Amino acid sequence: MKDIAENQSKLPLAPYRVLDLSTEKGYVCGKLLAELGAEVIKVEPPGGDQGRNCGPFYHDVPEKNRSLFFLAYNTNKKGITLNIETLDGQAIFKKLVKTADFVIESFDPGYLDKLGLGYSRLQEINPRLIMVSVTPFGQTGPRKNWKGSDLVETAMSGLNYITGRPDRPPVRINIDQSLIVAGYQAAMGAMIANYYAQSSGKGQQVDTSIQESLLLSALTVPQAWDLQKFIWPREGSFLSRSGKKVRYVWACKDGYISWRIFGGGLGPKTRAMVVWMESEGKAGELAQVDWTKMDYLSTPPETFDRWQGIFASFFKTHTKDEICQKALDEGIVLLPASTPNDLLNDRQLIARNFWKKVEHTELGSTLVYAGSSFKSSEYTTEITRAPLIGEHNTDIYEKELGYSAAELAILKNSGVI
Repeated sequence: MKDIAENQSKLPLAPYRVLDLSTEKGYVCGKLLAELGAEVIKVEPPGGDQGRNCGPFYHDVPEKNRSLFFLAYNTNKKGITLNIETLDGQAIFKKLVKTADFVIESFDPGYLDKLGLGYSRLQEINPRLIMVSVTPFGQTGPRKNWKGSDLVETAMSGLNYITGRPDRPPVRINIDQSLIVAGYQAAMGAMIANYYAQSSGKGQQVDTSIQESLLLSALTVPQAWDLQKFIWPREGSFLSRSGKKVRYVWACKDGYISWRIFGGGLGPKTRAMVVWMESEGKAGELAQVDWTKMDYLSTPPETFDRWQGIFASFFKTHTKDEICQKALDEGIVLLPASTPNDLLNDRQLIARNFWKKVEHTELGSTLVYAGSSFKSSEYTTEITRAPLIGEHNTDIYEKELGYSAAELAILKNSGVI
């Protein structure tokens, strides 16, 4: 226990408190600050945050404390319930703001101002307070009041346009990208604002636009158009080169690998693959090709397609591990396409202690979580489960703010907590 306490004290945000009012759009920001040691208090409406209704659910039982979506994005946080639309709720929140360093919110622009909890009002209570606002299009501009889902935000950032097959419409990546990317950007903005506050004593509002955050993920796409009037293509499992479909995702015996035919200076890499195929009597006409002289422009499409067919047949006779090991031995440029099961058993991730087992007594089970995306030589980051609905009401309201059990009962019955 002493070692754990010493480690926690080393975490860079250990002295700081965060009030997390956000919906799913801001979950990741609070999660990252909590991993860095901040005391992040998830403030939910009575009955629980709307994100608790998002599946999948543990063992497919749709209950608010079993949402794997909520559990994944709210680790390391405490949890209280509070109705900030009531006068009593607003008064309580203002008391909490006095000792807070950050507030994270993702409401429509102007919503908190109408409640008397906007940044200008809260700054009067705590001049050092940093408010991190995460919204689809930011706090200003003609679209500031537009609604946005992950599909809307990825589409309007241009990210969807380059995703999918060239012969089909754009597609959305299955797992929400917007809340992850925007969460990281918001956390980075919070840290920059905190650095300024340390020297000036002044807080600020960090305005995070999800559209702008996602646009950074595809920054070369608008640049390509600006500089060359080049529209980045959707390529699916193929790269388009000189009118040819150059495959780079291949099926093997038990999954998929990523590889493509190289020529010119990288021709020896292709030749190394062919030598392996020759040893098994499966190279065919590929053995006669001078891969250092092969280029996409001069090779006839029908010849190139035939070559790819030979490679495709060969890969299906070997497992992913066999192909990847041979690639390592022979210096072949090739990568495995990992499944979730592959990742859970990945030797590199296991060696770095990336996966964390977290006990859930309320579920009677232990769940595996992805660990932190960064490591430090000075401290380690740990994972604790997301809070149950109102789990820390007593700790915050009774022990810290001084409300009696009777007063808390009245607040609960009146829908304040």
